[in-house]
Amino acid sequence: MRTANNKTAKGGRNMKNISIITIIAATSILMSGCAAFRFSVGEKDPTQAETLTDSYDQRDLLNWGNQMAGALMSSPLPGSQNEKPIMVALGIENRTRTHIDTRALSDTITTTLLNNGRFQFVNADVRDKLLREQGYQMQNCTPETRVNIGRQLGARYMLTGSLAEITTESGREVRVSKQRDVYYQLTVNITDLETGLIVTTKQLDRLRRSSRPIIGW
Repeated sequence: MRTANNKTAKGGRNMKNISIITIIAATSILMSGCAAFRFSVGEKDPTQAETLTDSYDQRDLLNWGNQMAGALMSSPLPGSQNEKPIMVALGIENRTRTHIDTRALSDTITTTLLNNGRFQFVNADVRDKLLREQGYQMQNCTPETRVNIGRQLGARYMLTGSLAEITTESGREVRVSKQRDVYYQLTVNITDLETGLIVTTKQLDRLRRSSRPIIGW
């Protein structure tokens, strides 16, 4: 009986010791500021940041804005060779299935064009005030309405556009990972408000593929 009691007592002490060691180890990890439990913030160059998604992200915003502005500047507008024409930006229509801030994309394009010194732009606050006074929102304006708004603002040219998205995923056949392709097409038009004709159209395309393991996600 004494031997059995000794074994039981010894086993109880061992379990107690293990519990104490476990608590001490967990406390030590937390007290040491383990990286897994530490909140951190760091600055990164948005143009060099790693792409973490196949959907629209900050790199698309910056790259498309700068590339589209460059493409537009490479095509001289009729009647603008010896002057800085006044342009009004009336928005880029979001034709995707997700919420995308296409106004930020439009602002990136117009900022680059303005800083280049080739164009003058109607003040956005003045533009929005006129739209509100007439009961319009940029995304709901018809082409004819946009032309009329641009003329009332005293602009010679109007910048409009659209962003479209096509998403495809791999089928149900047996494979170890699931693939998804996300395709975007950005189209920007410049319309001559004196004639109502589109004088420049530029497009940018982007296809990004992601692969996700079927097991473990």
